[in-house]
Amino acid sequence: MAVESRADVRRVIFRLAWPVFAENILSTLTQVVGMIMVGRLGAAAITAVGLSFQPFFLVMGFFMGLGTGTTALVARFTGAGKPDDAARVTHQSFLLAVGLAIVFTVLTMPLARPIVALMGAEPEVIVLGTRYLLWLIPGMLFMDVSMVLAGALRGAGDTRTPMWINVMINLLNVAFCWVLIFGNLGFPALGVVGAGLAATLARVIGSVVLLAIMFSGRAAIGFDLKAFRPLSAFFKLDLEVVGRVIRIGVPAALERLVNSLGMLFYTRVVAGLGTAAFAAHSLALNVESLSYMPGIGFAVAATTLVGQNLGARRPDRAESSGWECNRLALWVMGTMGAVFFAFPAFLLRLYTPDAAVIALGVIALRVVAFAQIPEAVGFVLSGALRGAGDTKSVLWITMAGVWVVRLGLSLVFVVWLRMGLFGAWLAMGLDWVVRALYLVIRFRSGLWKEVRV
Repeated sequence: MAVESRADVRRVIFRLAWPVFAENILSTLTQVVGMIMVGRLGAAAITAVGLSFQPFFLVMGFFMGLGTGTTALVARFTGAGKPDDAARVTHQSFLLAVGLAIVFTVLTMPLARPIVALMGAEPEVIVLGTRYLLWLIPGMLFMDVSMVLAGALRGAGDTRTPMWINVMINLLNVAFCWVLIFGNLGFPALGVVGAGLAATLARVIGSVVLLAIMFSGRAAIGFDLKAFRPLSAFFKLDLEVVGRVIRIGVPAALERLVNSLGMLFYTRVVAGLGTAAFAAHSLALNVESLSYMPGIGFAVAATTLVGQNLGARRPDRAESSGWECNRLALWVMGTMGAVFFAFPAFLLRLYTPDAAVIALGVIALRVVAFAQIPEAVGFVLSGALRGAGDTKSVLWITMAGVWVVRLGLSLVFVVWLRMGLFGAWLAMGLDWVVRALYLVIRFRSGLWKEVRV
């Protein structure tokens, strides 16, 4: 990849980032539409959906970590001109993901009600949240495996295939929600159950299509069954390759788990403020997630470019690509922050007419508007370090940011100083400030260029 000038770097970045941005913006808009539909069922339904799903970020985080390890290795082998090694990493990551996803699904199904109750939900919310989860969990098996496969494709430089798969999943999800939540087209009105079932149906269909593409040989990287004789050899683990994926993926998975577990307790603190406050919190997070999309897009571009350039033995290109991704994210997310500050009530009214919920949500969005700059740094430089295989340093700063800064300050601000939702979101913003400062220092040091994968 002959990338020399800033203009050349930007062209490559946008080629990698825009499909991820489009994919995630559509995913977020789908969540927005879905939450708007759920919002018509009342504050209890909003809280049930928002609160119930929080613990499953733990599971998702683990598979996102495996996907990160897969992306880093595939990118490194792709940059080094070793497609067979990249394909072997993809195959072994797929087997590992399938086995672990089945285990997680079997273990979590019986725990749906205790999970919701653990979050401190009120009785009505526990009933609704349990129903929602029982229909949502089966689809997560397919989602988890798809995250790992998408990571392999992105490492190979193919960000478009995951985009189109997720476009399909999200459009199906919206359609199924409209039918199943409200009982359109002759179907029964299932309420929050319909929201969970819609997500599962869409994810199953999307995952089957993704697998079909990867087995067809038309993707940038995939599975060639002709290479496996007998066919049972396809299911054999290569412990050396799995070990390399785990060496990079486990710190990344632990980072996600640490982040998700910390967010679980953080959410528990917010839930103690009552149903209206938590509904505002959920909706404000939903609105803010719009700014995550470009951040994630530039982070994926940074991961791929850093990994591929290190594989090609061009650490100078790896570094310049990381900084350029960061600059672009700062402009885009900074603009989104200005929108959040200027029009918070308008954005929240898209979800609910409840004046009390809107008033609380306005406070949250105006606080987080100022956090968009450090969030941009946090997203992109974390992605760059992951692409280098430097997942341990990202793990440590995530642990400090979430557990010490965000959770610690939320207890101080919310529980002791009684600052309410404002205090909770102030703690979140300060968490991102601390993380951004560390990540800039780490990336400037250049130590990530020496990490072995």
